[in-house]
Amino acid sequence: MKGISYRHYGGPEVLEYGDLRDPKLGPDQVLVKVRAAAVNPVDWKCREGRLDAVLDAVFPVIPGWDVSGVVVRPGASVTEFAVGDEVIGYCREDFLSRGTFAEYIAAPVRTLARKPRNLSFEEAAGLPLAGLTAYQVLVKALEVGRGESVLVHAAAGGVGSLAVQIATHLGARVVGTASERNHDFVRGLGGEPVTYGEGLAARVRALVPEGVDAVFDTVGGDTLRTSADLLAPEGRLASIADPEVVGHGGRYCFVRPDAEDLGTLARLAEQGVVSVHVQETFPLERAADAHRLNQEGRTRGKIVVTVERQEGEGTVWTRGEERTPYSASQEGTL
Repeated sequence: MKGISYRHYGGPEVLEYGDLRDPKLGPDQVLVKVRAAAVNPVDWKCREGRLDAVLDAVFPVIPGWDVSGVVVRPGASVTEFAVGDEVIGYCREDFLSRGTFAEYIAAPVRTLARKPRNLSFEEAAGLPLAGLTAYQVLVKALEVGRGESVLVHAAAGGVGSLAVQIATHLGARVVGTASERNHDFVRGLGGEPVTYGEGLAARVRALVPEGVDAVFDTVGGDTLRTSADLLAPEGRLASIADPEVVGHGGRYCFVRPDAEDLGTLARLAEQGVVSVHVQETFPLERAADAHRLNQEGRTRGKIVVTVERQEGEGTVWTRGEERTPYSASQEGTL
């Protein structure tokens, strides 16, 4: 199969486009034909080796954890999906190697849910990691309820934009930090925008003098420390960017794959509660450019890599008697 990989840590220039070994299909995996894969900040942080202390890298590494695509074949023990099902996934494992920036991925079934029918493959690819992060922080860590006030940092970004929508759906009043050029975008999501940077605390207090009930920090550092001072007396604080949040009485959160949570997000998308804004798409062979753009840190919504259908590939007969493009070398039984 064609795909993107890197053989050692480094900048975007280490990403190579070329032939890679077809993935083997384990009994608890689902072979997915990738249609789109979103870029997340964690992708280039992994590529630079910043997560080497917690995630082993088995080189060559195929980057990417987000995916939308079509089921080619379910593993021997999988009953949740059938050939032809459209799926989304946050396909993180506990090591780096088998990512989504390729024509196929053998995704653990625990990482997948059905694709929202009203989203394009490009939009759907941007939902899993960012949406799960927003959902798990707001619902499980912060336990945001109706009538509360929530401060969401980087509210126009991939995680922030979904957090604004989910918090609004939960019945909260949402204040979101964003550059002035993104204020209308944040308003359209249901939030009240404030400009980040010097003077942020005063601007937030002007909107919520009594302090906010919950803060969703996506930035860390000085922003985290400022956020702690903006809390109401019983306010809660969570960060996905800075473990020092624990010292401020808050929780540090790292998103985890969860098929049930992902299914909930898919239903919210189909109900029109959440949408995914795609800023720009790149073909698979230009994944390095997608990484560069994401690394600039000024993304509105998501950056997505698309994988075109390839003609003339090998074919196999699947259980559904459909002829599916996939290497014949993977034919076989246990």
